Amino acid sequence: MLEISTGKVVRVIALTREYGPDSVKLADYISGLNDDEKLNLVALMWIGRGSFEPEELEDAKEEARLEASAPTERYLSGIPSLAEHLEDALDKLGIDVTDEEDDL
Repeated sequence: MLEISTGKVVRVIALTREYGPDSVKLADYISGLNDDEKLNLVALMWIGRGSFEPEELEDAKEEARLEASAPTERYLSGIPSLAEHLEDALDKLGIDVTDEEDDL
């Protein structure tokens, strides 16, 4: 089960597309998320890039918890395809974000 709202994930995608994955605005937004939301964001990115399958979400979250050694915003800023990975993960998980995208 995801412990981050799809609206927040869509916001990360939008900030990444608008300002780039290494932007201060994106880093500030991610740093404001709680720890569970940050772990879920990393797990989603891993699912989107194919490191984990959608049914391995809980394993991905646990791996993110175990491997967290740098601030999440710093880790994610080094991933040029962050927005695409997050979109792919939401798609793989069957999560429709149309309403959240319309609200941006």
